[in-house]
Amino acid sequence: MSEEIRIYVACLAAYNSGYLHGEWIDATQDMDDIQEQVQAMLKASPIEEEAEEYAIHDHEGFDGYPLGEYEGLERAHELACFIEEHGNIASELLNQFGGDIEDATKAKEENYYGCYESVEDYAYELTDQTSEIPKHLENYIDYKQMAYDMELSGDIFTIEIGHGEVHIFSNH
Repeated sequence: MSEEIRIYVACLAAYNSGYLHGEWIDATQDMDDIQEQVQAMLKASPIEEEAEEYAIHDHEGFDGYPLGEYEGLERAHELACFIEEHGNIASELLNQFGGDIEDATKAKEENYYGCYESVEDYAYELTDQTSEIPKHLENYIDYKQMAYDMELSGDIFTIEIGHGEVHIFSNH
């Protein structure tokens, strides 16, 4: 992952008083370190005597996962670590499973078939590995239709990251 995964944590007392006071924090570091940075940011607030509450006002590196401002530091940390561990596919998995890290992890670890240029390529490889097609029938197999049927039936779901990068998962 090339972009740092971080959150902008803002002091709510300062924000409500018209000041923008906060700090960008690496969301993948240890939770104790994150908490220390938040406490230091609150202590340095221009509204120091009222600076107790904070919120996540921005984020970077979550690759399209919509992190909410009241998601919480621990949740942001868990999501960031998942994205860091699983790379460019992680946020799409999180979106597929409504932000459920357990389900996204299970899909990646247990139901992942691999990355292909297309679903049609996956259908071809699956057929090639599991069936012996007589030479004279090879040209009559419609892999494009097989791929369409696999998706339509719900046997698989796909995540397309870019052109020629389709990740295939079992739905079972």
